[in-house]
Amino acid sequence: MNTARNVPELFGSMVFNETVMKERLPKDVYRKLKKTMREGTAIDADVAAVVATAMKDWALSKGATHYTHWFQPLNGISAEKHDSFISPTDDGGVMMEFSGKELIKGEPDASSFPSGGLRATFEARGYTAWDPTSYAFVKDGSLYIPTAFCSYTGEILDKKTPLLRSMEAISAQACRVLKLFGKEVRHVTTTVGPEQEYFLIDKRDYAKRKDLIFTGRTLFGAKPPKGQEMEDHYFGSIRPRVAAFMQELDEELWKLGIFSKTKHNEVAPCQHEMAPVFTTANIATDHNQLTMEVMKRVAQKHNFICLLHEKPFEGVNGSGKHNNWSLSTDTGENLLEPGRTPSENAQFLLFLTAVIKAVDEYQDLLRISVASAGNDHRLGANEAPPAIVSMFIGDELQAILDAIESDADYTDMTKTKMDLGVSALPDIPKDTTDRNRTSPFAFTGNKFEFRMLGSAINIACPNIMINTAVAEELRLFADELESAADFESALHELIKREIKAHKRIIFNGNGYDDAWITEAEKRGLLNLKSTAEALPHYTDEKNIRLFATHGVYTRIEMESREEALLEEYYKTLHIEALTMADMAREEILPACTTFQNELAQTARNKKEVGVSNTMEVDLLRKVCGLTEELYRKCGELSDAIAQAPQADAKRLSNYYHDMVIPIMNAVRQPADDLELLVGKKYWPFPTYSDILFYV
Repeated sequence: MNTARNVPELFGSMVFNETVMKERLPKDVYRKLKKTMREGTAIDADVAAVVATAMKDWALSKGATHYTHWFQPLNGISAEKHDSFISPTDDGGVMMEFSGKELIKGEPDASSFPSGGLRATFEARGYTAWDPTSYAFVKDGSLYIPTAFCSYTGEILDKKTPLLRSMEAISAQACRVLKLFGKEVRHVTTTVGPEQEYFLIDKRDYAKRKDLIFTGRTLFGAKPPKGQEMEDHYFGSIRPRVAAFMQELDEELWKLGIFSKTKHNEVAPCQHEMAPVFTTANIATDHNQLTMEVMKRVAQKHNFICLLHEKPFEGVNGSGKHNNWSLSTDTGENLLEPGRTPSENAQFLLFLTAVIKAVDEYQDLLRISVASAGNDHRLGANEAPPAIVSMFIGDELQAILDAIESDADYTDMTKTKMDLGVSALPDIPKDTTDRNRTSPFAFTGNKFEFRMLGSAINIACPNIMINTAVAEELRLFADELESAADFESALHELIKREIKAHKRIIFNGNGYDDAWITEAEKRGLLNLKSTAEALPHYTDEKNIRLFATHGVYTRIEMESREEALLEEYYKTLHIEALTMADMAREEILPACTTFQNELAQTARNKKEVGVSNTMEVDLLRKVCGLTEELYRKCGELSDAIAQAPQADAKRLSNYYHDMVIPIMNAVRQPADDLELLVGKKYWPFPTYSDILFYV
């Protein structure tokens, strides 16, 4: 098969998409289903029954024998329980059946998923509900039906449901604002394009390291002679083995209707990136979850392991996920498109102001939305945006906002062309502003790029935060402008007032500069450096009020999510600490002892024959001293783990952050020093030089 010629045929071939629906559904059923997908209206049982039969017949034609309600619990990954289509017949055989009831509702066990205290262990019943706004698909012999997940008593236990609620909230408020500009829009959609960074390492190296197996990152590892200093990996030539993986990854993603567009080498050795075309936030979230799953599966076929941890290796860049967010109407208008003359585009300026105000007032929520033990290693490490939330808007928009604030005339910045000084090369149109890779929340032409996300995160949470916060500001703007006697003057005064009130969040400079930390503090911006510090702000009263106002979360749902996130944080650190102690005690210390014994024997032998043994004795002293230090520190770590208090999730999170992490850092130092002294044949697992520079 020539893949290049058949991409249009390949794309979406395993998806129950609009083309398939048009072919297999009666026209009236298709229209009702499309209305549900477009407007979020409820679907009736009769329509569901017809859709279920068509979906089953199509899935059987694609080789499916089972179906699963695919959902996204609070642990951030996806979950699935598979049931076959078979139904017994009177003659002892089977037939393939799938009802509308089975399509609409499933009943997985809800007791073993994180619930943040919403459900007791003995309260097992849970429900999944079909999400008709996201396409079903066939994968690995099963029909996958995207669903929401809730408990028997109705508490929301997933990430999809609040995302859908937030999308409805921002749509309702954006439509109100657009009506003030004379536009009758039925629906506004948040669109997202999440770029995905990842590492590929050799499967054999992975299998030899407990830290990678149990935690997804290396807990030990000395800096190799070469890292990313030469800047030769970024956008470099892709190795054939990696290229073969990328080609198969594209094909598998295209089959599932995922808009895989760009692939390239990233900054760190073994690091790469895949970027999709944007789609609606709901579908983008489903697609990104699928992308991570498919990456891992395809990698294994090529004898790789795909690492999605935010910081797998110390000393080289970690991996993030850039969340490109925008707003589009059902008429095809991008509400964050400035147009040729943004200074005269009042509608754009109002929506821009709403985003600026939202990011300033809810900077804590944006920080919380990307908080994790893994991402704490990455944020602010000169490879990712700092933990301080700020916005980059560029020179042109900054000049426009400055002019509005001061009631001054604005002179349009003219676009120029760059003459490269070579007659054969064309003049290149120069943008009116640069890009800022150090900004957590940067305007990039007709969208905002939220750059703080870690590579393993489920993108639902950040988009829930953005959607709801912007919905709130649009609600307040609509309330004010709907009652204004003079819309034009009220609009101007509103934009001017809010820009002046929230300009502190705008920073167009270098986010890596230490001076920015001082400046941000002067501005009153939050600097929530760790997950343990950030998460307790989740249930601040202003945040509870925000989500309750828009029906995205109830108070109890927010409290449960805070609890679940804190549990995930300290449990992650607990596992890392246990793994570190285990590796040091069972692998590194015995290896060092063996090396010392042979070194000591060599020193004795050389002394007996009258040859200088200064080198062996000196090296032996160093190794013995570091080994003793490692042994002591390892004991301190084991004691700290054993002494963890029987306390609530918040206290445990603080304990692991304040007490355990410093000891883990202390354990690592002598171990990494020993790696550079102990002979390679004695070292018990692959080093960074082995892992990052495989053939």
